[in-house]
Amino acid sequence: MQNEPSILDGKMGVVTVTYNSSNVLPDFFASLDRQTYRNFIVYAIDNCSTDDSVAMLEHYAGARLKLIANEKNAGVAAGNNEGILAALKDGCETVLLLNNDVAFEADLFLRLLDGLVDNACSMVVPLIYFYDFPDTIWTAGGGFQRWLCYRNYHRSEGEKDNCQYTKPFKIDYASTCCVLIRREAFETIGLMDERFFVYSDDVDFMYRALHSGLSMFVIPSAKLWHKVHTLTGGSISDFTLFYGSRGRSLFLYKHFNRVVAWFWTLCYVVFCLVRPLFGRDTWRRAFVRIKGTRDGKRVALT
Repeated sequence: MQNEPSILDGKMGVVTVTYNSSNVLPDFFASLDRQTYRNFIVYAIDNCSTDDSVAMLEHYAGARLKLIANEKNAGVAAGNNEGILAALKDGCETVLLLNNDVAFEADLFLRLLDGLVDNACSMVVPLIYFYDFPDTIWTAGGGFQRWLCYRNYHRSEGEKDNCQYTKPFKIDYASTCCVLIRREAFETIGLMDERFFVYSDDVDFMYRALHSGLSMFVIPSAKLWHKVHTLTGGSISDFTLFYGSRGRSLFLYKHFNRVVAWFWTLCYVVFCLVRPLFGRDTWRRAFVRIKGTRDGKRVALT
C-alpha cells in the first residue's frame, strides 16, 4: 500500500443515480455517514424524480454531496456518466458507482480501496447480499457465458453465506450496483454507453473492460445489502421485462456481427413465444419482451 499513496490518500467520487428514491435514501445516507474512510464526495444525479428525492438530497447536500438535478429522466447510464465526469474533473483518483437502494458496513469504502491496491487491479466489488435475506448472497461477482454469446450471470446467487468466500478472487463481470474503479480505467475503455438507458449498460461496460485487459476482484471482507428491484417495480414488471430484453438485444447487435446477433435474438423470441404455451408466462409479458428485443435492435442499427 505504501507504493500507491495516490489511491489511498486521494479522493473518492461516489456516484449514485436517483429516481423516485425517497424511500431508500435514509438507509443510504446512514451508511454514508458511518464510513470510516472520510475522503469522499457523493455525486448524486437525480433523473427528474417526482417524489421527495431532490428535497432530501438538497437537505443532505454540502461539502460531502454535490447534487445534479436533471430536468428529464436521462437513464442510469447517462446519469452515471454525468457523475463520473464530475468526479474526474474534481480530481478523484477512484470512482465508486453505487446504487442508493443499498445499506453497507462502516468499513466498506476502506476495504474496497485496500482491495484495489492489494490486488493491483482496475476494479473491485464487495460481496452483495439480499437486503430482505441478510445471509443470502445476491452476487459474489459473476462472469460471462461465452457459449451463450457472452450472457452474464451472478456467481452464487441465492446461496447462503457459509463463509465459502474468505479471500479476494478474480472475476470477469460484476453488476455496477457497487464497483470501485480507478480513474485510469475510464481513459482505457471510456464511459457507459448511454443508449442502454438501464439494464445491460453494466454488461457492456464490463465486456469492454474484459477485452481491454482490465482486471477485477471480489473483496469478500467488503459487504453490502441490496434492496433488489425496489426502484424498478420488481423482476416481473413491464419496465424490467422491456428494458432487460432491449439491453440484451442492443448488446448483441453492438458487439457481434448481424448474423450472430440475429440468431440469438431469434432464439430468444422463440423462447418468449413458447413459454405461454406451457403456462410458464403470459402472452402479454411475452410481447413486452419481444417489443424490447426489437427496440434494442433498432437502436443498435440506427
